[in-house]
Amino acid sequence: MMAVNAHIAIVICAVLLDLVLGDPRALPHPVVGIGELISALEGPLRRRIPNLRVAGVVLLIVTVGVCYALAASLIYAAYLLAPAAGFIASLYLAWVSLAARSLHEESAKVVRALRSGDLPAARLALSYIVGRETAELDEPEIIRGAVETVAENTGDGVIAPLFYLVLGGPALAIAYKAVNTLDSMVGYKNERYLEFGWASARFDDLANYLPARLTGLLMVLAAPMCGLNGGGAWRILRRDGRNHSSPNSGFPEAAAAGALGVRLGGANRYFGKVVEKPTIGDPLLPLSQASYDGVVRLMYGSEALLVAAWVVLLALL
Repeated sequence: MMAVNAHIAIVICAVLLDLVLGDPRALPHPVVGIGELISALEGPLRRRIPNLRVAGVVLLIVTVGVCYALAASLIYAAYLLAPAAGFIASLYLAWVSLAARSLHEESAKVVRALRSGDLPAARLALSYIVGRETAELDEPEIIRGAVETVAENTGDGVIAPLFYLVLGGPALAIAYKAVNTLDSMVGYKNERYLEFGWASARFDDLANYLPARLTGLLMVLAAPMCGLNGGGAWRILRRDGRNHSSPNSGFPEAAAAGALGVRLGGANRYFGKVVEKPTIGDPLLPLSQASYDGVVRLMYGSEALLVAAWVVLLALL
């Protein structure tokens, strides 16, 4: 019972620290170390293993294994020193695995620029959080980019790490962050990473399979509490959840589009080429700054709902 109570306390305190403080920028961040490990391994693996898919599999296994082992060892060693030290180490790793506040802060820069009437600044701020070209976007398209980013990253930046945190503790949450970082660094479908990053991209899809669908359901349930359309969220989730090139990203985007009453997806420009993507949702309302405010509420509401449901479930068991 004490272990369960400590786990609950760690999760709740980590969520609160993330909400209040965001990323601890002045302290060492595991994701930075994960990125450095990936960069250090890439060159030697490419040189020593001719088959790039095999090299990518080794990169995935070593990176995730090392990150999980280091996190678990740190927690174990800290608990050997003192229960308080173990709690603090666990709490820190849990805290840095979450990213709701950071997602809000980075996306809010886009809307703040729009509210001040500075369209070029809004385009620039959006370019830091999306892969599409932003130099010629008008305000509704800028809003669409911000809403899509918050909706998609509610899945893999908020709900997924929280899911693995409640499921297996801070070490598993850090292992998930390793998978996520691998995908963001080597999971590209270009000449350099198509083969080398194949395993990382596929494993990221696998790791996000359940959390993405859970995110969509949480958004449906949270929508009425956030002043949004729960019925619309459920309808569009069912209809358009698979209207995306990613096997996972469409589910939170569809639920968000339905809750907000807007249409997402459509044409984006990448490296000078227009790419037509399937649309998600119906344009019942125009994309506006209110759409962004709504998706942020939906992100926080979904996170709170997952924590509350988990605590209640543990209490009933």
